[in-house]
Amino acid sequence: MANTPLLHSLNRNGFVKIPRVVTGPQLDRLREAAQSAAKLGRDGKWRDVRTLPKQFPPWNVGENPAQEGIWGIQGVMHPNMPLHDEFIRLYFSEDLILKPTKQLLQCSGEDLVMELFNLLIRPDRDFELRWHRDDIPATADPEQEMERLGKPAFHAQWNLALYEDTSLVVIPGSHKRARTETERNADPYEAVLPNQLVVRMEPGDIVFYNNNILHRGVYDSSKERMTLHGSCGHVDGAKARARNVLQHGVREWISQMDFGKALEGVEKTQAELMRQNLLAMGREAGEVGYSLDG
Repeated sequence: MANTPLLHSLNRNGFVKIPRVVTGPQLDRLREAAQSAAKLGRDGKWRDVRTLPKQFPPWNVGENPAQEGIWGIQGVMHPNMPLHDEFIRLYFSEDLILKPTKQLLQCSGEDLVMELFNLLIRPDRDFELRWHRDDIPATADPEQEMERLGKPAFHAQWNLALYEDTSLVVIPGSHKRARTETERNADPYEAVLPNQLVVRMEPGDIVFYNNNILHRGVYDSSKERMTLHGSCGHVDGAKARARNVLQHGVREWISQMDFGKALEGVEKTQAELMRQNLLAMGREAGEVGYSLDG
């Protein structure tokens, strides 16, 4: 496959934004589905949530996970999630998600693996993520960083904003190099690092990014936020991606999914193939643990 402008931008910067991929009635439907999911989570009726102040899995699964506040809803395609068909239609949309994913991964539909689809929401109080790479611990030395960064990503990760969103902060190009001494020695919650960029998204915009770019999240509890957060993988990366994906508990319910009401024809066939590739990854991976602490 040819190196497309989309892939060129991702390789150069570590992220690429596509404006207004979702508009009009579809944006309205996704907002309705997201609002329903967020309410379930805040009311303590959906247990698979991202709880404050924890940044990474496993999240609190106590008697009332939402008691201390939440900042995300996990597993929006789960068969028990109301309006989950709306999320399924988006995730497996050829034009909106799968076509750019195949360009970025330089692959065919047969190579794709279903991974994650979650919802990031306005936190119940102001909340920040520390500077991090999703699958490289902060304790890694420069040689360890470069060893991991030198391997293919084997995934396309994305955020799709349903409302204006300025939460994602990145260091462009940092997916290709080890951290500088300034970055390595900075407070992990340092407000500003050299060359950082706030990714500004309007409703309907999507940004694809390498999850090992140096990045953080800054979440303002006074502003509405509903941003869909997903990823698709490549079959050749199953071993490398297993921990990053399976730590979110997706294999506990993936076999229960029913695409019948949401998809038909080619898209249904593609979705089933991607699900089977995920199930195969889960069988081969065994226990995977967690990528990061905190």
